[in-house]
Amino acid sequence: MKRSLPVLVLLISLGTVLCLAQTDQPAIKDDFKPSALNQPGQEYPQVNSQGYARFRINAPQAQSVSVSLGLGGRGGTQLKKGDDGAWVGTTAGPLDEGFHYYHLSIDEGTFNDPGTLNFYGSVRWESGIEIPAHDREFYALKDVPHGRVQQILFPSKSTSTSRRAFVYTPPEYDKNPAKKYPVLYLQHGWGEDETAWSTQGHANLIMDNLIAAGKTKPFLIVITYGMTNDVKIGGMGSFNLQPFETVLVNELIPYVDANFRTLSDQPHRAMAGLSMGGMETKSITLKHLDVFSHICLLSGGTISADDVKNTPDFAKKVKLVFVSYGSRELGGGPGGPGGGRGGFGGDPKANAEALKQAGINSVFYVSPDTAHEFLSWRRSLHELAPLLFKD
Repeated sequence: MKRSLPVLVLLISLGTVLCLAQTDQPAIKDDFKPSALNQPGQEYPQVNSQGYARFRINAPQAQSVSVSLGLGGRGGTQLKKGDDGAWVGTTAGPLDEGFHYYHLSIDEGTFNDPGTLNFYGSVRWESGIEIPAHDREFYALKDVPHGRVQQILFPSKSTSTSRRAFVYTPPEYDKNPAKKYPVLYLQHGWGEDETAWSTQGHANLIMDNLIAAGKTKPFLIVITYGMTNDVKIGGMGSFNLQPFETVLVNELIPYVDANFRTLSDQPHRAMAGLSMGGMETKSITLKHLDVFSHICLLSGGTISADDVKNTPDFAKKVKLVFVSYGSRELGGGPGGPGGGRGGFGGDPKANAEALKQAGINSVFYVSPDTAHEFLSWRRSLHELAPLLFKD
């Protein structure tokens, strides 16, 4: 994950969050409990109150078993074989709060942990572990009215197939058949698909809780596959965005407007994306300001004064520019507050301030103590939603 932003990959590296030595680490508390993402009845993996993770894998014939969190096993944990044939190990340090992908390396093979649920990320179904966040209440399942996440299949002439999307409708949607709603088109990152925002991201629960608290206007969220995963790491410079742009603008949006009660004009349509989805969001919205009025990039670049200058009627047509990062993404390397991913397109904080000085509604948000990972983006959506579609 510690890569330059042009790669814009959605891979979780724990180089900044997983200590590889026990030096100066406090004693590990023995209060481990099963992860919230475990399969029913499975005791492992477990997490404790400090954020350590413990794994137990039954592989009596194996010669080596390790847990790989992130690309290439960086931040991995080597397990040790016990007398009962099970391999057990605890991470050398605490993990960041929130969701992490991982897989097992058993001898020469790569496998998922049978104890956990699977999540599509890194261009494959991966195991997942959740480190409870101190602020997790905003995406928790609560006793509030809940919206609906439904799958739709929409025709795509440009790809000669039917494509899938998921649509979140707010809790009140079915109660008033005359009311129409704004729409946020929300994109996943590289290596993921259209399931990510509802499962890893808890976008529906975030919206349910905000709506119940009266903190945001109800709106629809539409999530579809960004057609990104044929692109290999290092090949983003040659990525052809045009096929997805055609699907989104010419096929999906008209379908949603025809089949859902939407406010189908530019002021009531927003686009947001994380990582590679942010790159897609920036490129598509700047070319289609007649379609989108809100531009939202989550760990996916920045909007600069030059972007405004080079885009006709930007200040007139754009109602909000929202840019966010995890705090750990902005450290090390050129650009940004401390550099890092903020170097893609310039310093995101400085760019946001420049837009604000130019009279543009510009918001810059930093998720504390997170990297290029879903807690950064859950928090970002929580901050973003109340800012959307303000009259």
